[in-house]
This record gives sequence, structure tokens and C-alpha cells, in this order.
Amino acid sequence: MEQATLVRRAANEPGAPLMRESIVPAPVPVPEGGKHLPVSLSDDELQLLAEIATGVTTDVAARRLELSARTLRRRLRGICDELGVNTPIEAVVWAARKQLI
Repeated sequence: MEQATLVRRAANEPGAPLMRESIVPAPVPVPEGGKHLPVSLSDDELQLLAEIATGVTTDVAARRLELSARTLRRRLRGICDELGVNTPIEAVVWAARKQLI
């Protein structure tokens, strides 16, 4: 993936060549003491991630787990927030790396 850049002209020289400046992401806050808090997922949450890991859509996973699609998406968002990841796929990868699913 290519890093996003901004293109702008120098304010004092209208005919100046374009300049590029990199966008630097904001630093990630570190919990007190510099250590990450341990994360534990319930069996239901792990089952939900295991179902998503099979590659089915959220609608199919919701039917298999006897949940509404909206409830499944809400629970996935909660899992992602708890793990500090952005997408359900990242949550699945996290669980797989920890050998939880």
C-alpha cells in the first residue's frame, strides 16, 4: 500500500514547483506503565471469530450462530474495539496468531 502524500505549492512563490510532504500518523497511546493490558475473549466471541474465519459473509455467520446480522456486526465491532484493531479480519488474524481459533 502506498503512503498518502499531500501536494501543495509554497505560499510565497506562486510559480514554484510542487512540494510533497508526508502525512505522519498520530502516535498510538501506550497504557500506563508501558505494558499492554491482557485481552481475554469469551467462548462466544471466539466462536464468532472462528465462524468469520471460515470465509462466510456476516449474514451467513449470523444465521449459523442464531443471531441477527445487526447483532453479529455489533459484537464484531466490540471485539475489534477490545483488541484494538480496525477490522474483523484483523481480529481473526489476532485470534489465529494466538492459536485461539
